Parts: sequence; C-alpha cells; structure tokens
Amino acid sequence: MTTLTASPVVQLVAVSRPWFWPVSWVPAYLGTVLAGHAWLPADPGRAAVALLVLGPLVWGAVLAQNDLNDLPSDRENPRKANAPLVTGALPAARLRVWYRGMALAAAGVALLVGPLFMLGVGGVLLLGWAYSVPPLRLKTRPGWDVAVNALVVGLVSPAAGWSITRAPWDFPWWFGLIGVLFAAALYLPTTVTDLTADSRVGDTTFAVRFGARFAYRLGILLWTAALVCPMLCAADGELLPRSTLIPQLMTAPFLIAGYAVLTREPTIPKLAVVSMLFGIPTVGFMLSHVG
Repeated sequence: MTTLTASPVVQLVAVSRPWFWPVSWVPAYLGTVLAGHAWLPADPGRAAVALLVLGPLVWGAVLAQNDLNDLPSDRENPRKANAPLVTGALPAARLRVWYRGMALAAAGVALLVGPLFMLGVGGVLLLGWAYSVPPLRLKTRPGWDVAVNALVVGLVSPAAGWSITRAPWDFPWWFGLIGVLFAAALYLPTTVTDLTADSRVGDTTFAVRFGARFAYRLGILLWTAALVCPMLCAADGELLPRSTLIPQLMTAPFLIAGYAVLTREPTIPKLAVVSMLFGIPTVGFMLSHVG
C-alpha cells in the first residue's frame, strides 16, 4: 500500500483531485446544452477534448500551484493532512515540474478546440496563478477570492461549453450572471470550512476578514438572487420559457431553506449536499431547453 501511494501516477491524481473536475464540467455542459438545445454536442470530438482540458489538465495545473503556495495553511488543516505535499511523499520541486507540464498541456490541447477556447484556458490559468501566488495572491484579498472562483466557474466554464458550438460573443449575459451568483454562493461556505487553518497562518480570506456569520448571510443572499434571476427571465420570456415560472416559484423556498440549513455550520459533506440541491435548477434548466 505504501508503494502504491508513493506512485507518481497516484500522487498526480491526488494533486488534480478528480472530485473537482465536475465543478467545471457541469457548467461547461450547461453552456453546450444552451448553445445546441440538445443533450449531446454537435461536435463530440471537440467536446471530448474540452472535457480533458477543463478537467484533469486545468485543475491539475491550478491545484498544483495552489498546493505549492498553501503549504503552511495546509499543514494546519486536518482536511489536508494526507495531501502528498503535506506528508512529504511528494517533493515540491517535482510538483513545480508537474505544474509547468500540465499548464503547457492544457494550453496546447485547448488549441485543438479552437484559438478562442485556448485564450479562455490561458485566462483561467492566469487567474489561478493570481489567486495563489504572491504578491497578488488573491486568495488573501477578501472579495477577490470569491470573485475569481465565481467568474471562472460561473462565467468562463459555461462560456467555454457554449463556444464549442457557437461564437463566444453570442453567449447570453443573463446566463453568465446567474452562473456567477450560484458559483459565489457555493464558494463562500468553503472559506468558512478553512477559517481556522487560514487564521492560524495569516491568510486573510473572505471568512477570516468578515467572519463566518457575514459569509453565511451573504451566501444566502447570493443563492436567493441566483434563484430569482431565472424567474425574472422566465417572466420576460428571456432565456427560459414562461412555463417554467410556476415550478421555479414552487421549488425556490425549499432550495433557499436547504441552503440556509446546510451552510450554517458548513462541512464538506454538507456542501456536497448543497451541490446536489444545485442539481435541481440545473436539471430543470436543461429540460426546458432540450424538451
């Protein structure tokens, strides 16, 4: 077992954290459905390449960079106790090489999807660098930490999925706004789960600066706004058909209550359930466009 965990392949998978890949895959798939009004993309080959880029390659590069710069706080965080860099099973020098390799691979493979897609991937890698690396280190700049993650997950990822089928400049801004609101609401509680570890090493994240209570209240506000925006769209016949308004009005109170209960004292299992709650409006949206 020791030999298995010391395997470079196993360490590489541990660094890239496959459970993070759907965070970009799901919004990218939503963008594809919105663009093509079909369950399957019009160009399956390019879509498969996009999945490779938006999953293991981009996340591998971004998280490798993050691990290198978060090592002090990770050593204080029980949730990161078995991370290869924390245990010493993975040397920092090797992780730096992996970061460069995955970043270059992400940009190079993205070109197979298209030049604009590659530029988007380059932007994500740049934001990942700015989030983790001093002197910018936006993770420790309250508000910027939330904004970076919300933009990448809520706007860039669905726009990337959209661009597989249609021109990026035709991407509907309403959809981007809704995505950013949901992504911010989902990210805010994660700053609370790591609040103790971040405080010990002086990483001033959103929750460290403003407190868990304010982060909780703002999360509810953002989550509520993310649910109200589609209702406004449906009422106006924009982005969503008017027939979806009543189902949205019926489910919204339960979704808001569920978020409020689960994020009051957030844990990773609770946030996993919140992600499942997000699946309800997600599936509803797809059904309204594919029908």
